[in-house]
Amino acid sequence: MATKKKVTIEGLASMVQRGFNDIDRQFEDVHKRFDRIEKLILADHKRRIERLESDVKDLRDLLAMK
Repeated sequence: MATKKKVTIEGLASMVQRGFNDIDRQFEDVHKRFDRIEKLILADHKRRIERLESDVKDLRDLLAMK
């Protein structure tokens, strides 16, 4: 017959706390990943906007010549 292990309230609280700590670490990792993704997206958008502004300037210059 299997023996039952006695779990105290303190032991249970400790296990739950460790679980929460693990989840906190996982969320920190997710936040770091989102921050990196956000920076990459913002950098790409900045490049694209600058390119569009340059293209618009070129078009304005071409139209002003006529």
